[in-house]
Amino acid sequence: MVNMVSGLLLRRIFLTVAETSSRVSLGMRGQWCGFTTSTTRFSEFSLPNPDSVVSYKQLKNMLSAHNVQLFDVRNQDEFMAGRIPDSVNIPLSQLEESLKLSPEHFQLQFEVKAPGKDDDNLVFHCQKGRRSAEALAIARQLGFNRARHYQGGYSEWAAHEGKMLLWHSRCHAGLRARRLRVCRPPRTNTEPEG
Repeated sequence: MVNMVSGLLLRRIFLTVAETSSRVSLGMRGQWCGFTTSTTRFSEFSLPNPDSVVSYKQLKNMLSAHNVQLFDVRNQDEFMAGRIPDSVNIPLSQLEESLKLSPEHFQLQFEVKAPGKDDDNLVFHCQKGRRSAEALAIARQLGFNRARHYQGGYSEWAAHEGKMLLWHSRCHAGLRARRLRVCRPPRTNTEPEG
């Protein structure tokens, strides 16, 4: 009888934890953890509003006018494999502490002027938009209320620019094991098959 009650109690605890975990947001590195490692939590309820999203065309215009502070929040190896011109790499796991640096320390570390809290040309991007949305949430929490993100990310940029993509996919457990894949832009009708 005691074993049966213990089993039922453990089952109830497990189901409660599983239910709660399914509602918890992504962790700092975007890995499914069941808990967060940062003070910022990103979920479907904190998606950025459309005014905080920059399109490919807007970003292209900002870059040509030299009127953008573009921060790539992907990991350094992703950044080295391909990047948007004039972007500065600050991995998402380091973003919060980096944005808290004094302007002098920020400039020493990243060799660019530190963004101001009222700057409207502060843009984050990643590979496909999820991590940059998390970066936007972190920045907004720190008072960078006019910051935006390029939702299409490097994938969309490379497709528009006709570049080949080289990226890695992480295993489900979030380990550092990697597989490299090369993705080419879609063929146009004028290119021969094969």
